[in-house]
Amino acid sequence: MSLPEACVILSVIVLLLTSSKEAASFQSGSRSILRALSGENKALVDYAVDLNSTNFDSVLRDTPATHAIVEFFANWCPACRNYKPHYEKVARLFNGPDAVHPGIVLMTRVDCALKINNKLCDKFSSEILVIDDGRTAERLVSWINKHLGSSYGLDDEKFENEHLHSNISDPGQIARAVYDVEEATAIAFEIIIEHKMIRQHTRVSLIKFLQLLAVHHPSKRCRKGSAEVLVNFDDLCPPDMWSPDKQEVLSNGKGMLGNFQVCGKEVPRGYWMFCRGSKNDTRGFSCGLWALLHSLSVRIEDGESQFAFRSVCDFIHNFFMCEDCRQHFYQMCSSFTVPFNTSRDFALWLWSTHNKVNERLMKKEASLGTGDPKFPKVIWPPKQLCSLCYLSHSRRENGISQIDWDMDEVYKFLTDYYGKTLASLYKEKARLGDEVTDGTIVDLVASTNAVVVPAGAALAIALASCAFGALACYWRSHQKNRKPRRSWN
Repeated sequence: MSLPEACVILSVIVLLLTSSKEAASFQSGSRSILRALSGENKALVDYAVDLNSTNFDSVLRDTPATHAIVEFFANWCPACRNYKPHYEKVARLFNGPDAVHPGIVLMTRVDCALKINNKLCDKFSSEILVIDDGRTAERLVSWINKHLGSSYGLDDEKFENEHLHSNISDPGQIARAVYDVEEATAIAFEIIIEHKMIRQHTRVSLIKFLQLLAVHHPSKRCRKGSAEVLVNFDDLCPPDMWSPDKQEVLSNGKGMLGNFQVCGKEVPRGYWMFCRGSKNDTRGFSCGLWALLHSLSVRIEDGESQFAFRSVCDFIHNFFMCEDCRQHFYQMCSSFTVPFNTSRDFALWLWSTHNKVNERLMKKEASLGTGDPKFPKVIWPPKQLCSLCYLSHSRRENGISQIDWDMDEVYKFLTDYYGKTLASLYKEKARLGDEVTDGTIVDLVASTNAVVVPAGAALAIALASCAFGALACYWRSHQKNRKPRRSWN
């Protein structure tokens, strides 16, 4: 973008549509949600994500956020530098593992003073709209609230989730859980390493669970990472890895499994798209782990059902941190002595087991007041999601539901919900195909009909700055309708 162009305030709104060939012309690159500033003031953190011509398409297409804003600026521009603190105040709300409102808006920036971005900035120089009320952080948040119908504020703190809505009538919401399944997988393995839970007697159960993930995990990057761990397991996790003479190496963080990220470096962290609770101690990891187990149960073949059953039971028994939870789960595993012959049997057993867990927790949470008020435990699926699953429904004297289920309909619901629908968001992004790029995001493939938007359109908007440069914001929605979240806890 030249200086004369930068000084012009444009007011044109256009739809941005490119072919898949044009979208593929940008090579995927890595992204960092939080970039520590170099120099003496290392305590400061940039929340906005830096984009350039090599990662622009891939980051916007890959983000789990529903919307994105891009600031086009010049590093030599005094007004741009003065505006940065305002932009960062807003970015703090939406970006990074400590985001107050994660998964809503991805805040990014492009430096048009860098030669690498010349073509990218030129592309948008005539496709922007001046917004006179976005010069401060307060005004930018107000503009976002106006367009989203939200009520975010600069003073919001984490887990103030009054914007969450419960709507159990929409089965499509599970599609966003694929990000939570990835994050739950990554956290589960971090817990195993951090708490040194791999012992001689637990190695086999970990290997079996990794085998299950390598074949049937709904995320391609988690399948790939699990397979890599298996191939290098003896090197990454030697039998004597926790022996005293290995402790110095472990404390220095060198080698072995501790440096390996099972789902890759690019897995979004701290977002909890589908599994986010209204309180900081509800849902999240446990919800994501349940979603993972259910997704595995509907992907296996009949001949793998008994193997999957034992792998899941042993994994929870050996590696789940909650002692009461894992003992209760393992008791239910041990009480089932008849081998599974079909994947249907295993999927229905896991579904029944989860309902028993929820029924038990409902009583405790009701008496102690520890449940999530917006996402209370329920018997799954509710009628709003699967009316055909119910043959009859009544309540006992103790208030617990007595349900006569149509097991064929329940199994059909589970396979659609945790199978096809869960993976639908990744299929839209072509993540489950065979195409692979050689960038950091290994399973990112060009969109079929738009530069960054699966829905096929984007709205470019500019934020007015001073005569020294132009600040531009690029707003896009990659879903036609943002849907509220509701799930089985």
